[in-house]
Amino acid sequence: MSAHIEPQIIKIKGKPAFAVIPWQEYQKLTGKTEEPDEADVWFPHDVVAANVRGDSLVKAWREHFGLSQTELAERAGMKQSALARLETGAVAPRRTTLAKLAKAMDLDVDQLID
Repeated sequence: MSAHIEPQIIKIKGKPAFAVIPWQEYQKLTGKTEEPDEADVWFPHDVVAANVRGDSLVKAWREHFGLSQTELAERAGMKQSALARLETGAVAPRRTTLAKLAKAMDLDVDQLID
């Protein structure tokens, strides 16, 4: 069944600026039939800003989630001192270590690779 659904109009300063339409309508209009990529990684603004300032992505994400180094280290099964060295860039993290940290913060490992 394909019922027509009216688009949602978003206004800026009282004038139409955007129209939100159902995904199937968009596909018909553009001829694009692929689904959005679910595997895309995302980064909140505060994580990006901290990384641009020079913080590692591990530190930026840890702070985003409001975790102390001790809390994250315990969740990841590692020592706090090892996490501290990793966050400062004193050591290059192994992918297995990044995987543990990603799991501890419910992230994709790609979200921790600088």
